[in-house]
Amino acid sequence: MAVPKRKTSKARRDKRRSNVWKLKEPNFSRCGNCGGLKMPHRVCGYCGFYKGVAVLEKKEA
Repeated sequence: MAVPKRKTSKARRDKRRSNVWKLKEPNFSRCGNCGGLKMPHRVCGYCGFYKGVAVLEKKEA
């Protein structure tokens, strides 16, 4: 059974538990077709276009 050789200091423990290294919120880009916000490198959820090409057929409400 592995046992720690020394006590982990509070600074080292808290540094590991901090939120510094966690991922940031994703960046958004504008759709070239409709101008809506979308994730980069993904199909627009509003109009279904990706790089100026219709990928998804959207139903009209």
